[in-house]
Amino acid sequence: MTETLIKYKDVEIHQQELCVLENVNLELCSGEFAYLIGKVGSGKTTLLKTFYGELEIAAGHAEVLEYDMKRIKRKHIPQLRRKLGIVFQDFQLLTDRSVYDNLDFVLCATGWKHRGERKDRIEEMLQLVGMNNKGYKLPNELSGGEQQRIVIARAMLNSPRIILADEPTGNLDVETGRAIVSLLHQISEKGALVVMTTHNLQLLNEFPGKVYRCEGHRLWKVTEE
Repeated sequence: MTETLIKYKDVEIHQQELCVLENVNLELCSGEFAYLIGKVGSGKTTLLKTFYGELEIAAGHAEVLEYDMKRIKRKHIPQLRRKLGIVFQDFQLLTDRSVYDNLDFVLCATGWKHRGERKDRIEEMLQLVGMNNKGYKLPNELSGGEQQRIVIARAMLNSPRIILADEPTGNLDVETGRAIVSLLHQISEKGALVVMTTHNLQLLNEFPGKVYRCEGHRLWKVTEE
């Protein structure tokens, strides 16, 4: 049974006192794959940032995982973020630590106290992304595609209900990008909501999902062609 995880009604989003998006109406459920498309500066990343509390909601009603994002207290944002997985275009891996230690750092920071349980979880996630033999390597010893797989493994560590992927294929070649989106699609099929920003419109045909366009300070649902 699907469950609504993100619900925005008549939302307005400002950045440095400028209105970036207005009258945003959006409802996304578990198991869905949703694309945010639009030109650079149209508000895609800005909208994503409101999902994890990086930017405030200026007006309207915004709900993420039952948190009221208009009224959420700063002290509750870490609780929300533990239920989210975030995949950045520029990876943001710790360059002085191995892949294993990058993942272990996140588990330690989110309250996993037992080393054996952390080890099992890390191995499970590396297996999920096809990187089970790369745990000992440093990030700079990996290709861009391999690093992005590690970032997805990191995002999945705490079994998030929502994965937010901001241009995850932006720094990758076409074939590697397709493999990354395929992996994210598989994750949505297991029940997580995946929201992905992209400029690569070819992906929309190959990996179907809901499509929303940011344009003219509005969010438009793109109808199926």
